[in-house]
Amino acid sequence: MKSQDTPFEGGPMDGRVLPVLLGPTGHPPKTYRIPVPDAAGGPPTVLVYRRTPRGHSKRLGLVQGWKYVHDPEGLGDADRLRWPWSRPRRDNTPHGKPDDPTG
Repeated sequence: MKSQDTPFEGGPMDGRVLPVLLGPTGHPPKTYRIPVPDAAGGPPTVLVYRRTPRGHSKRLGLVQGWKYVHDPEGLGDADRLRWPWSRPRRDNTPHGKPDDPTG
């Protein structure tokens, strides 16, 4: 498998460069999740980083490389373009009115 040294910006990984495995198209994944174990033995905290272009070429505007930027909300692909034929996103919000006991 091929990997690429990719810089990280923001959050606890700011300034670090890690080798990230590339996919079949030669690009790193759109989101990079890093589980950080809890010191007290609780559930791990997951840091979410989103892929952004590092720079563009002058003539053609091609992407010259990628970097990861910290996503503090950890939404990942929540704001991604959704097509009508896509599976619906799992929602954790209750259905109905908030004051309605029957839901």
